[in-house]
Amino acid sequence: MKFLLVFDFDYTIVDENSDTWIVKCAPDSKLPDEIRNSYQKGRWTEYMGRVFRYLGDNGIREEEMKRSMTKIPFTEGMKDLFDFISKHKGCFDCIIISDSNTIFIDWILRAANVCQVFDEVFTNPACFDDCGYLTVQNFHAHNCAKCPINLCKRKVLEEFLENHLKQRVKYSQILYIGDGANDLCPVMYLKKDDVVMPRHGYMLQKMIAQLSQDLVPVEASVVAWSSGSEIQTYLELLIKG
Repeated sequence: MKFLLVFDFDYTIVDENSDTWIVKCAPDSKLPDEIRNSYQKGRWTEYMGRVFRYLGDNGIREEEMKRSMTKIPFTEGMKDLFDFISKHKGCFDCIIISDSNTIFIDWILRAANVCQVFDEVFTNPACFDDCGYLTVQNFHAHNCAKCPINLCKRKVLEEFLENHLKQRVKYSQILYIGDGANDLCPVMYLKKDDVVMPRHGYMLQKMIAQLSQDLVPVEASVVAWSSGSEIQTYLELLIKG
């Protein structure tokens, strides 16, 4: 019986938003107002498509983008946490569910030499087209009214667990580590034996606190964190039983 660790990426693994960080590559490190103001709620991936097209139109290509992305700082203590998880892979399966994209996450994890920590990464598919422009697509279609149209993290988690049940893999506990509003939907799916670990002071923790005030608490235990070392301390206690 293993533990399943589910990580968000932006403001969880890295201490930035990878999608907004890429704007550093734009002329004067900013976007024109017509692009900045074109975002529609729940349609972030479409918005990022316009950002990438603008970067491409301005001659920004793969190498420059990669150089910028691999400078993103990791959240304090995360690399040490990943070393710990690697040493105890017999205890943990580890996945990422993120609203970033495959290219950014792959670049960042490879540059930090931590790819081997993660069994699977679920995020929006991205690639460079024949003209050298970065393109991004929705991860999937879903019917969840609470989530952006491109990604319902709860659906991803449900399908992941169903597939593993077919292979007769059952987890003793799920630990969900995240920070943002789009992490609430999968968190509400967790059961009483599971643990949600919201980043201290970020939106997910505030939303969970509000639910508790509204007498609609999450079923899972709530353990807030500020650094990867706090998560590591919790995992150390967990595997000692």
